[in-house]
Amino acid sequence: MMLALNQPTNRTGKQIVLHVDMDSFFASVEVREKPELKGLPVVVGSDPKGGKGRGVVSTCSYEARKYGIHSAMPVSQAYKLCPDAAFVPVNMKLYAQVSGNVMEIMKVFAEKFQQYSVDEAFLVPGPEIKSFEEAAIIGLRIKDEILKQERITCSVGVGPNKLIAKIGSKFQKPDGLTVIRPEDVQEFLYPLNVSKIPGIGGKTTEALKLMGITKVEELANCDVQRLSERFGKMGLWMKQVSHGLDFSEVKEWEEAVKSISRSGTFAEDTNDPVKIAGFLELLAESVHRALLRDGFLFKIVTLRVRYEDFSTYTRSKTIPVCTSDIFVIKRVSMQLLAEFIGKQKIRLVGVGVSRLRERDTRQTKITDF
Repeated sequence: MMLALNQPTNRTGKQIVLHVDMDSFFASVEVREKPELKGLPVVVGSDPKGGKGRGVVSTCSYEARKYGIHSAMPVSQAYKLCPDAAFVPVNMKLYAQVSGNVMEIMKVFAEKFQQYSVDEAFLVPGPEIKSFEEAAIIGLRIKDEILKQERITCSVGVGPNKLIAKIGSKFQKPDGLTVIRPEDVQEFLYPLNVSKIPGIGGKTTEALKLMGITKVEELANCDVQRLSERFGKMGLWMKQVSHGLDFSEVKEWEEAVKSISRSGTFAEDTNDPVKIAGFLELLAESVHRALLRDGFLFKIVTLRVRYEDFSTYTRSKTIPVCTSDIFVIKRVSMQLLAEFIGKQKIRLVGVGVSRLRERDTRQTKITDF
């Protein structure tokens, strides 16, 4: 993992955006579930049927990519390139579960958060993060938490906008961290192939090549009128992004919030009930702050426990009346925790609330249940 931090700290107050991109997500989850696949070329997709399969590759491990295999490739072609690869079926239910866990980890570090796909997200850190160097530390903490809690790696890009952060996250994959300050954008972008810009696909890359444009610097120096005549409005957009400009905001998708949860991993696995309970209280307080901030009441409390052998369990309890009472969160989570104390050492605990609705004037205090 490389960290590009060679310029003075930037404290101009300009926006800092992080883009987190999981590394070969589906394949990484499969290797996590089946350790015997580690180091092997892994292809996630339909059955190749000895090279006669009609499906496509969903994703593949980095070892498989060395053979020229890539996503959306016919699985029959992938088989011909590497017949000894481990072909595993798609398990979307598992990937969605891991994705949800990963997104919850990231949200802890974000003031603004936007899930971009099942395996990537943008986030803006809180106002206490005043420099790109501090943002890089946040990136490292996110990487560390995802690795500890989910045992998979990700790559992080830090930049002055979403475009630069997204390009940065792919710059040093896998397990990379790349930081691009505003003053370094041109130096970073110009040597890249135009295909590295999100939104410039294969056909557009070929069309630009016919115009003598293969590098971002050549695109930036191309006359905007010439680009507009060839590509219409997209030509103007390409001119803009070639200079590293992107004015889109990090914005949460407009959909109902389904749950609020927090989890954390102990520095060392423990069966100390006092230590576990104290940590769970801190997580409950974090959940409660989020409830108050967003103006929600809850009806279900959920506990998540992961033992030292990585076996993971969840337990939930439904409350009679919607509430935002912190003592309810703490009391129920402690009740649910009792089942797991004294069996094995615990690696991770988490607490969440769900079945949310916006706060109103109804009674929100519960004392007996």
